[in-house]
Amino acid sequence: MLNARISGIASYVPEDILDNEMLSKMVDTNDEWITTRVGIKTRHILKKEGEGSSYMGAIAVNRLLESTGVKADEIDLIICATSNPDYRFPSTGSVIAHRCGLTNAYAYDVQAACAGFLVSLQDGTAYIRSGMYKKVIVVAAEMMSSMTNYSDRTTCPLFGDAAAAVLLEPTEEPNVGVIDGEFHVNGEGLPFLIMPAGGSVKPATHETVDAGEHFVYQQGRQVYKHAVTDMLTSSLSVMERNGLTVDDVAYLIPHQANLRIIEAVSERANFPEEKVLVNIQNYGNTSAASIPLCLDENKGKLHKGDKLILTAFGAGFTWGAMYIVWDI
Repeated sequence: MLNARISGIASYVPEDILDNEMLSKMVDTNDEWITTRVGIKTRHILKKEGEGSSYMGAIAVNRLLESTGVKADEIDLIICATSNPDYRFPSTGSVIAHRCGLTNAYAYDVQAACAGFLVSLQDGTAYIRSGMYKKVIVVAAEMMSSMTNYSDRTTCPLFGDAAAAVLLEPTEEPNVGVIDGEFHVNGEGLPFLIMPAGGSVKPATHETVDAGEHFVYQQGRQVYKHAVTDMLTSSLSVMERNGLTVDDVAYLIPHQANLRIIEAVSERANFPEEKVLVNIQNYGNTSAASIPLCLDENKGKLHKGDKLILTAFGAGFTWGAMYIVWDI
């Protein structure tokens, strides 16, 4: 049976770094407060004037094409996961496709917040399995600094900018590639993690700008509680459905939202520390880009045949988990 495998991966983070000491001069906070609560030391910020998420996404995609040796005109589809599109329209995926010369590819965006990469990976896998497309790029591009209020001490330490991309190709090899996944959404989470203004419900006005309603807003305790429970239960569900134990899994790769969330999920799932991939201390929460960025940074640890569990949680609330077998 035809399945989808990840045949390449690449990422990009901007050069400019915002560390905790620098943040402490911008808002009432300090390194100890941030490290204790969220485990973040530094985050990368895109400061290139006139550029947004597509700039980073295009670099990640070009690096992916170069590393895999695949030509731009061979790509059939690009799916861009982002909560920070360049514009409300057109899609950031279409901008990336143009910047990268993907002349034969269709492109569109997926809005699934921090779970966007997993949702897009599921979409890309379905296209491959159907036989509709043979080469699909899933790219997550997130300029989180564009929605961060640097006068809000509770949220500004959390976010960083990054992009990462994977290439999906068909395989007939059994038990390889994207094996299984499950996804959930609960709209009751809307008021707890949201950008209040800028959409059709509350279009931009002088008042919404003055009120700071074009930045991310979250109620941390509610998000923490749901994130831990939902990432845990979806991961365990996928493992149980596929007859996996912790011993069978090489690594758990959770969305890098908050080190305390990662620790709570891994401990309750009985994953030892050495089996949990973490890089949040260096990049902060890069939303949909966090899982593929972490995978790319740790690809030297991964071996063909490794069984991986990926899990994410984001606004919506939307969350899920995937089981993949590494094949690079």
